[in-house]
Amino acid sequence: MLRFTRLSHFAVICTLAAASFQSFASPAAAHAAYVQDDDKKSKAKEDDNDRDVRSNAALWAQIRNPVLWHQPKDIARLDLLNGQGGRDKQPRPPFVFESEDMGGTNPKMDVRDAGDKKWRVKAGEEARPEVVASRLLWAMGYFVNDDYFLPSATVSNVKVKRGPKEWKAGQLQDVRFARKPAGQKKIGIWEWKTNPFYGKREFNGLRVMMAVMNNWDLKDENNAVYTDKKSGQQLFLVSDVGASFGSNGIGWTKASSKGNIDSFKDSKFVTRLTTATVDFGTPRRPTGMLFATAGVTAKSFAMRANLDWIGREVPREDARWIGGMLAQLSHRQLTDAFRAGGFPDEVVTQYVTVVESRIAELKKL
Repeated sequence: MLRFTRLSHFAVICTLAAASFQSFASPAAAHAAYVQDDDKKSKAKEDDNDRDVRSNAALWAQIRNPVLWHQPKDIARLDLLNGQGGRDKQPRPPFVFESEDMGGTNPKMDVRDAGDKKWRVKAGEEARPEVVASRLLWAMGYFVNDDYFLPSATVSNVKVKRGPKEWKAGQLQDVRFARKPAGQKKIGIWEWKTNPFYGKREFNGLRVMMAVMNNWDLKDENNAVYTDKKSGQQLFLVSDVGASFGSNGIGWTKASSKGNIDSFKDSKFVTRLTTATVDFGTPRRPTGMLFATAGVTAKSFAMRANLDWIGREVPREDARWIGGMLAQLSHRQLTDAFRAGGFPDEVVTQYVTVVESRIAELKKL
């Protein structure tokens, strides 16, 4: 609590000081806008709301059978190219526009495919890494959406307010298609610090997965709780994992912090070991962000500065456990996961090399 208070006071001071710098800081202002936009939440909808289930009595009453993880079947035989949905459930053209989602920084729209299935389509630097991250989480027994990367797609009747001209014309390039599995509905979000699994092995394994993938954007609203009609369970998942496979934390540009192999190769993984615990480099405290933007991003800094605990003091035995699970994936499976994200072959090779080295580190803990 004391540390948070000091950070908050520091953030306020920097915010007040920012006014005298803004006339000189056009690059910093641009970065500040990127940071602030990146923290915007999607508007609440009936089937996609952002209420925290733990602090809402009505929602918490629905949490009777919460599940974070399930034992994956035969990891070595999983198809990481097509993922949870498989080849048969991938989006099928033609696609028809349904609505625009104005949340977040990346252009998004909802479309219907030839089978009348609804998909949320996202463009931008998160499209590739999000698909790869969902493949790895699924393989480890964590819950995910059905995600697919399409290098191109044509959508008819598009009516959107933002995005490049090709997007507005329905000519989409390098996009992620995502949908909830059949029978699942989002009822809210869950918090990293207050959830039914805090301190358990599977929860700590999820923390390690975020570090393995450098998924640094760990705001609570990037988590979701889905109700599953078939099982009667409430599924807890990290539903937005697009800020993966780049740097350890928010960077000067979106291009360097998400889906960037050079940033990923240069990033830190294990940063500290004790006899009982391990610290990871993700999520990184965004100290440089505050100074680079002359305090304009103070609010975002204060929030993100208190997320670094997610990658710290993880029990070594729990990190070793998830490392053993990851080690069951073959070189071919890891390659397929990155191919699923549409990365070029030479980039896929580099990514797999880094991920395999991280898995080896976990096994040695």
